[in-house]
Amino acid sequence: MIRNLRELYQYRALLWSLTQRELRARYRGSVLGFLWTFLNPTLLMLVYALIFGVYLRQQIRFYTYFVFIGLLPWIWFSTSVAAATSAISDRRDLLTKVRFPAQILPATVVATNLCNYLLALPLMIILGAAYGVWPTWHAIAFPLVVLVQLLFTLALAFALAALNVSFRDLQYIVTNILTLWFFVTPILYFATTIPARFRNLLFFGNPMAIVISSYQTIFYEHRLPDPTLLALVAVISVGLLWIASHIFAAYREEFAELV
Repeated sequence: MIRNLRELYQYRALLWSLTQRELRARYRGSVLGFLWTFLNPTLLMLVYALIFGVYLRQQIRFYTYFVFIGLLPWIWFSTSVAAATSAISDRRDLLTKVRFPAQILPATVVATNLCNYLLALPLMIILGAAYGVWPTWHAIAFPLVVLVQLLFTLALAFALAALNVSFRDLQYIVTNILTLWFFVTPILYFATTIPARFRNLLFFGNPMAIVISSYQTIFYEHRLPDPTLLALVAVISVGLLWIASHIFAAYREEFAELV
């Protein structure tokens, strides 16, 4: 794990360069271009707000704003994990270069989507302002939640990217799992609406439930997130990152041949 993180820091200029290139290339050739960074989550939010806020009415105040708070970090997470799974297997052109650090590829995917998330935050603040809801001092905990989510996302990205080189079906399995994962994560509803007998399974079996609930606590409930639960996700993330680093190290010598 230390080796991977050290190499990421060592090649930080390359990481930033590839991230900038991905950001510029993502919507190149489209008419709206960079505006899709805001339009994609907005359109998703409108769809879910219509279904669950109107048709299947949820008794949650400012429901559209509530959904948007959880939807933005989920898009960062799900898009990163889905794209990172095939990040190595799709880039033979880079892997065949001498001493190219393979871990840069999934890290670039995560960093690019993190930038998109941060750039979309003003839209969330504007939406909240439309309801008369503004961030409070509790937002000081926001960077900590982002860091915990970053560690968890990187751990999954490294492990899945390495495994997908040998088992290409994994990228399709991950896409379907993420769809199920979305609905068992409290984005469209409060975690407290889940029956008590299932709530512990939700939180302790789904780290993203804790992460998303932490964002909701900060921006919707205007409270500090539960430090014990966040610490739990941080410990799980570090453990997963350690396992992912070993998986990555076991496969990295074969990447250039297998892709």
